[in-house]
Amino acid sequence: MDALTDLLDGPRARGAFMLRASFSPPWSLRIQDEAPITLLSMVSGDAWLTPDGAEPRRVSPGDMAILRGPDPYTVSDAPGTEPQIVIHPGQVCTTPDGTSMSGTMDLGVRAWGNDPGGPAVILVGTYQMRGAVTRRLLAALPPLAVVRGDEWRSPLVGVLGEEVGKDEPGQDIVLDRLLDLLLVGTLRAWFARPGAEAPGWYRAHGDPVVGPALRLLHDDLSHPWTVAGLAAAVGVSRAALAQRFTKLTGEPPMAYLTGIRLAQAADLLRESDATLEAVARRVGYGTAFALSTAFKRQHGVSPQEYRSAAPARTAVPG
Repeated sequence: MDALTDLLDGPRARGAFMLRASFSPPWSLRIQDEAPITLLSMVSGDAWLTPDGAEPRRVSPGDMAILRGPDPYTVSDAPGTEPQIVIHPGQVCTTPDGTSMSGTMDLGVRAWGNDPGGPAVILVGTYQMRGAVTRRLLAALPPLAVVRGDEWRSPLVGVLGEEVGKDEPGQDIVLDRLLDLLLVGTLRAWFARPGAEAPGWYRAHGDPVVGPALRLLHDDLSHPWTVAGLAAAVGVSRAALAQRFTKLTGEPPMAYLTGIRLAQAADLLRESDATLEAVARRVGYGTAFALSTAFKRQHGVSPQEYRSAAPARTAVPG
């Protein structure tokens, strides 16, 4: 397993908010739903994306955009168009003065907007989860990442466009998995761009020494890894591995391992009902006490407090 797979394997989309939106100008949406990741695919027409404090970015047909939460942003037909709709957490929809718009712009199954035949058509997928593994990924992304249509194309966009309007048994699971695949493909394209500032763990994946070491760590978090043992497994000296690993990823092997163990533990606490003992075993800590001590040092709260503070996951169209 590589680092990107591990980042997305734990908190996969579960009941992600999905829709096909269509608009006729003028239109403008203020998005302040606090979602950690939103994936936007421009099907037809143009739109402008404006994260707070940043310059507007135009997206055209074929373009994919990843918007990093929880900071708000605006999606509009043109820069400067005043927002007519505000999207709040839980996908609650109001006017800027707070008047509910629930149901007002519904256009069918997962279809929404001000005009069913509008020239601007957007596929939107919003992740609701807030796992710590996801935060490691978010730290590697800018507020807005745009992959142009001439840089990368995927048949998944067309499949998602067909599936998003269906109302069949198991449809939510189908859409969740399609969104996962599309997100992974878009991230690959983003990190692979010439001159892209990909995170160290992503660049290191292709290194003949550090790449295999990363895969070993991610494949078996519960193994009692040491730098010496990891170096032996990849066929280099302890010193050589430590130096090369730190240079490419930005942190020593055991610090990296601790980070992904505690991140995985945080996901398991929030996304499952596993006992603390079970979580500790899965991420390589011998006892619940050992995990609790490390977890509190990292997160500032105990595992129990962290789990109790987990927000409810909602995906209700407004």
